[in-house]
Parts: sequence; C-alpha cells; structure tokens
Amino acid sequence: MAAAREWVAGARPRTLPAAIVPVAVGTGVAVGYGRFSAWRAALALVVALALQVGVNYANDYSDGIRGTDEARVGPIRLVASRLARPRQVLAAALGCFMLAGLAGLVLAAVTSWWLLLPGAAAVAAAWFYTGGSRPYGYRAFGEVSVFLFFGLAAVAGTAYVQMGRMPWLAVAAAAPVGLLACALLVINNLRDIPTDTATGKRTLAVVLGDHRTRVLYAACILVPFCVAAAIAAADPLALIALAAVPFALAPLRLVGRGASGPGLITALGQTGRLLLAFGVLLTLGLAIRL
Repeated sequence: MAAAREWVAGARPRTLPAAIVPVAVGTGVAVGYGRFSAWRAALALVVALALQVGVNYANDYSDGIRGTDEARVGPIRLVASRLARPRQVLAAALGCFMLAGLAGLVLAAVTSWWLLLPGAAAVAAAWFYTGGSRPYGYRAFGEVSVFLFFGLAAVAGTAYVQMGRMPWLAVAAAAPVGLLACALLVINNLRDIPTDTATGKRTLAVVLGDHRTRVLYAACILVPFCVAAAIAAADPLALIALAAVPFALAPLRLVGRGASGPGLITALGQTGRLLLAFGVLLTLGLAIRL
C-alpha cells in the first residue's frame, strides 16, 4: 500500500502549474473587463487541477500495465514500482475525472450547456493520452492536446464562464500559456527518449530525436515572450510578463548544453517555476487595464 507522500508524488506536483496558470490568466482577462467571479474561477480551478491529477494517475495506470514505465527515470510511478495496485491507481484517476465533471457540470448549468462538449472532450483526451488500444500520446500528438486543453480551452474557458463571452484577449493570452505547458511535456519526453524508444512509445520527442526536441523546447520557452510583447500593442501592461525572462535562462542553459536524466528533472522543475512566474505576471498585466 502506497503511503500518502507516494500518492502525492504519483500525482506529479511539478506539473500542476500547467493547471493553475491558465485559470489564473483567464481570470486576469475577466478582471480586466470588470467581470470577475470568485466562485466561478474557483470551480474552473477545481476542473483544471482534477483533470491534471487525473491524467497523471491515468498515465501511471496505463503505462504501468503496459510495462512501458519499468526502467523510467523521473517522478515515482505507482504501478510500475508496485507501490499501489493498478485498480487503486485507476480508481484515483476516475475519481479525479468525476470531480472535474461535477465542477464542470455546475459551471455549464450557470453559463451554457454547450460547455459539456469541451468538458467531455477534455476527459476523453486525458484518458486516451496513454489509455485505450491506440493511445495518441504514443503517436506524437501529446503536445497538440496539451496546447489545446491546457492553453486554449483552459484560458478561454475560464474567461468565458466568468464573462459569458469569449474576448479576443482570452484567446491571444492562451497561446503563450499553452506553449509553456507544452514545454513541460517536451522536456519530460526528452528525458524519456531512450526508454520510450525501447518500448515502442513514439512520442514527438522520439520522432524528432534529441537535438530537434531541444530546439522545440527552446521555441516553446521563447515564443511566449514574443506573444506577450505582441499582446502589449493592445494591452501595454502585458509587457510585465517579460520580467519572467530570468526564470527561462537556467532551463534553457541546461537543455541547450545537453543535460539528460537527473539534469532534465531539474530543468523540468525550473520550467514549472517559469510557467508560474510568467502566468502570475501576465495575469497582473491583463487584470490591470489602463
């Protein structure tokens, strides 16, 4: 039986900024337009966090029963390390998806029932990333899904449930957030290229190879700052997000110099801190309208 700290580790807390930041940025947009709703923002955060933890447990379960996590470097895997039974991890994943569904149902009831469609799509994307007979995460589509659901859907959706409409600023702000969330997955898959190749798991990193994956990571880190600068043409305070540049230097240096294994685990944590810093600053810039 896994201890509480092992369940927490299995939830992969370093990935949680990918759930927190889009909700914060979407809420910043709503605040800037004078349409902030604390309880709706809180429910959107519950949806995002429950989906993030749920997909982490679902990946643990699916990869564990396939045997693709047996020799993996990185955060603890509950099934592969035999700390928890597969059905326990599956139950944890399904419980998280149910919580996300309930919170999403409340938001749909008070906003618009069409939100149930992207909500169902998000749960399906979370499960079929590594679940099912043809997981799309094994076919190089993981980054696309992260960009869509932890970028566009999460930021724009959070703004929509508070405002009742989707301003262009919410869609524009979703792009840098989605790219930084993708950076977390890119560096995770970069670390796992050797083991994923051996087990037949064709992530985008495996398809691109080591060097081009490092270039992709750099693009996912640098382009968001360019987008923030472009947004500043209409909302000048978005430039505040550029103050997060120092947080980008350490992981870019590690990845650029060819770090592997434990070095990439360090860079993963640094990327999470960059996402948080960028997200907090962009949220402030969007919330304070001149």
